Amino acid sequence: MIIKDEDLGPLLGWQDSAGIAVHVWQIFFDRAYGIALSEAKRLVDAGLIEPTRQVFQAPGGSTTTKVIYKIYYQYGYRVGESSSEPTLVPEFIEDKNGHILPYVRFEGGSLQLADEALAEIRKAGR
Repeated sequence: MIIKDEDLGPLLGWQDSAGIAVHVWQIFFDRAYGIALSEAKRLVDAGLIEPTRQVFQAPGGSTTTKVIYKIYYQYGYRVGESSSEPTLVPEFIEDKNGHILPYVRFEGGSLQLADEALAEIRKAGR
């Protein structure tokens, strides 16, 4: 599960001011995992998750480097598993200079929520 450093502070601030627990869910091709934002912050503060510098490229060709935290799924909870697989659809973005950025888009498919995710949702609603 990935959290950008630049998003961590604002999300924690919103969580505190709204009084609503924020969870981060990462959906992969066939399964999904989640973690409470407060738990992710605890892992970072404890040094169990170290920052990583990631280079991002915009469709216009410009790049930016951002600090991200890659939270190992073992620290989180299961959100669900696919009950029908999506189709992989090839796509691309062409910028004004003719640069082509290929990517794959998921289309269709469905996810069966895990009991662990439902328990987290119920707990957050209290």
